[in-house]
Amino acid sequence: MLHAPSRFGRRRTLQGGVASAVVLGLLLWWVLPVGQEEPSGSLTFSTGVRSGVYQRYGQRLEGALAKGMPKVSIQLRTSEGSQENLERVATGKADFTIATADAVATYLQARKPGAERLRGCVRLYDDYVQLIVPRDSKIRTVADLRGKRVGVGQKGSGVLLVADRLMKAAGVDPTADVTPVHAGIDTMPQRLTEGRLDAFFWSGGLPTASVQDLSETYAIRLVPLDEPLITELQAVGGSTRYYRSAVMPADAYPDAQQGEAVRTVAVSNMLVTTDRTDPLTTEAFTRTVIDSRDRIGREVHSAQLVDLRTAIYTDPLPLHEGARRYYRSAKP
Repeated sequence: MLHAPSRFGRRRTLQGGVASAVVLGLLLWWVLPVGQEEPSGSLTFSTGVRSGVYQRYGQRLEGALAKGMPKVSIQLRTSEGSQENLERVATGKADFTIATADAVATYLQARKPGAERLRGCVRLYDDYVQLIVPRDSKIRTVADLRGKRVGVGQKGSGVLLVADRLMKAAGVDPTADVTPVHAGIDTMPQRLTEGRLDAFFWSGGLPTASVQDLSETYAIRLVPLDEPLITELQAVGGSTRYYRSAVMPADAYPDAQQGEAVRTVAVSNMLVTTDRTDPLTTEAFTRTVIDSRDRIGREVHSAQLVDLRTAIYTDPLPLHEGARRYYRSAKP
């Protein structure tokens, strides 16, 4: 004969089921990152001219982002450099980019479209201005460029910005006193070896592969940018305050420098986005940049100089809230 379970028995069964569910829920909460979202969707990263440091860095970072942000599809777009990069990000044509601090300040001061939306994520490595000539050239200073054919970078580049300013600081009109050639680091070395350029400017991390390759196959020299010239450059004010005196170590380009350090101008690079990018995505992107420093640095040496202690200083841009979250979480 079957008996219906007592109310007490049913209550114990029900309570036991609830307890089991609670325990199971706690176990799942412990094992699985419930509520911890991952960024998803697609992003465009504007890099730089082919064979330049921005492009090489972007290619390596793309692989790191695929691991650090597996649900996000990353598209790289080459560009002419910092000025074009900023225009793309500010106007929504790209989501992240790299640009020099002087180019950022110039974009902000000119109040170009979308300038107020720009935000910083990471202070990266420094660019060093490099004025390159054949070793037997009579060009010894920037003033000696008068009457010469000079590679000044592409029209949307940060190279053009600093090249024009340096020539003006030396009393050289960048349009009337020289024949400016708007070309990138992908073609300027060959133009120099073929005699189609007398000199060219480049601004990039050390060493830049294209310059290093050139120095190993063709006799070149780096023209010093001495302190008086830098003082004159900084005296202009505004965005020129982001330039500082620096020294390229003798082993940056051993074949070109032949054991001598070279005085020059340096300016910092930064990772840039806008307030359109959500904090979750920006936090993950920032974390990946910092975490991948050593791995990328084995191939792109300037990436080794990304330093967590200084990465937060993105002047002249305010720090993006997502990047701020990362730095708070990364405190020792």
